[in-house]
Amino acid sequence: GKGFDTAGPIGPWLVTTDEITDPQNLDMALDVNGQRMQTGNTRTMIFSVAKIVSHVSQYMTLLPGDIIATGTPPGVGLGIKPTPVFLKPGDVMTLSIQNLGVQKQRVVAHQG
Repeated sequence: GKGFDTAGPIGPWLVTTDEITDPQNLDMALDVNGQRMQTGNTRTMIFSVAKIVSHVSQYMTLLPGDIIATGTPPGVGLGIKPTPVFLKPGDVMTLSIQNLGVQKQRVVAHQG
């Protein structure tokens, strides 16, 4: 879902490397309608942030401000048992990453 038009919102702030002391230890969370659905930390990623940046930079030029989408922490709706949970129009998602900020997005139906 990160590559669709209007998906994958970023911002409203960007931070510089001096503002993040350890990119390999940042707490992440996703709430849907006030209920915690996902919790994670960059230290549990399969590949370290440095390794991901190194790998991607072998195939493309990375410039300041570029963004690399890395995946998602445990707790995706499709994996909820016994009944998967999917976002629906009107749901409010609140996403946060430690030291980067919080973002709130309302889900809207696809027009088309």
